[in-house]
Amino acid sequence: MQQQSVSPTSSPGWRAWLIWSVGVAAYMLAITNRTSLGAVGVEAADRFDADASTLALFAVVQLAVYGGMQIPIGVLLDKYGSRPVMTVGMILMAAGQLTMALSPSIGIAILARILLGAGDAAIFPAVLRLVATWFPAQRGPLMVQFTGILGQAGQLVALVPLAAFLHATSWTVTFGSIAGLGVLFTILVYVLIRNHPPERGADITVNTDTGVIRVVTSSIDTGVGIRAAWAHPGTRLAFWSHFTTPFAGTAFVLLWGMPFLTAGEGLDAAHAAAIISVYVVAGMALGPIIGDLSRRLPNHRSLALVLPAVGVQMVAWIAVIAVPGTAPDWMLYVLAVALGTGGPASMIAFDHARTHNPSQRLSTATGVTNAGGFIAALIAIFLIGLALDIQGAGTPSTYSLEAFRIAFLAPIPLWVIGVVFIVIERKRTRIRIGMDPERKR
Repeated sequence: MQQQSVSPTSSPGWRAWLIWSVGVAAYMLAITNRTSLGAVGVEAADRFDADASTLALFAVVQLAVYGGMQIPIGVLLDKYGSRPVMTVGMILMAAGQLTMALSPSIGIAILARILLGAGDAAIFPAVLRLVATWFPAQRGPLMVQFTGILGQAGQLVALVPLAAFLHATSWTVTFGSIAGLGVLFTILVYVLIRNHPPERGADITVNTDTGVIRVVTSSIDTGVGIRAAWAHPGTRLAFWSHFTTPFAGTAFVLLWGMPFLTAGEGLDAAHAAAIISVYVVAGMALGPIIGDLSRRLPNHRSLALVLPAVGVQMVAWIAVIAVPGTAPDWMLYVLAVALGTGGPASMIAFDHARTHNPSQRLSTATGVTNAGGFIAALIAIFLIGLALDIQGAGTPSTYSLEAFRIAFLAPIPLWVIGVVFIVIERKRTRIRIGMDPERKR
């Protein structure tokens, strides 16, 4: 990174806050786009006459494209900055939702999810870059946290207003309207967002205490191979932490939660949406708390935060699918809160990556870490759909509570595998940094 001394920069002005606000609103819309299918999963299955495996394929393809686009997006951000990348991202999402609105077949609908995944991939890293270039470095962690928390509110938009609008109008009108919002935000992003303040000639972040500036580079360090990052046990600990903590909540909200609660547990759509909303709110509320505990307990993050979060999710998940008959409401709300711990706990993975990697390979380690949660979510979503199909319960008319109970066993091996590797890599990491003695052979 290039650096030099300059006089400290004053606090961000109204323009910085305006640009950040537009970026966060665009991120909220991206989250709404991402979770829109999960809110209307039963209706999607009916519209496309899709079995459970095909319905799962919609989410799997979308997440696969999102994850696969992270490295190209990082390179494009480094070269062009946030404004053009976000603009193209919004265009892709608008095109994806318009395609979904008019889609006559499963193949076209999958193309729509590909467009959505590609566009969605551009937004969050671009907003983080805006935080780095428009705000003092000391405010970065807090602004990033607020960005993530506010962005997740987009899930609430998908759960309640979107589903209600679909039931009041039609599939084409609903998804066409979301596409219209995408066009509106394309214009707002292009008109209002700028890569960096006008007095600076490059994307830089400023330390207001020391006056040091650094050129902001992309979120992926293309100069360092993935193999070098993976060689450090701290990176592997980060990967398995991210693999294990958020995937169940992602699978639940992105696709299988609404069908399970409505067709399986027999709740009406409003009640089911309320339960999933608790998941979103719990994650937003727990984020600052878990983040602060991670800062205070740097040597005990896995034992004190990550593994307990996984344990809480497993216990609540197994309890719901094991209870005879339909689960009581309180148990479903407890499940929502338990799954809500996964998102904040998954952020600890990036603390691991940052702590155990030098700056020259931090971005690569972060990219490797981020892949963990996507891989686990892809596997979980697909296995649940496959399990439903194998039981002959792959369509809304054949969904049953018993079938969901068996299908929802699929995440348990993923949790177990993740926990085993977290324990192994935690020990290796502590040996590597000298906290534990090396094992005698």
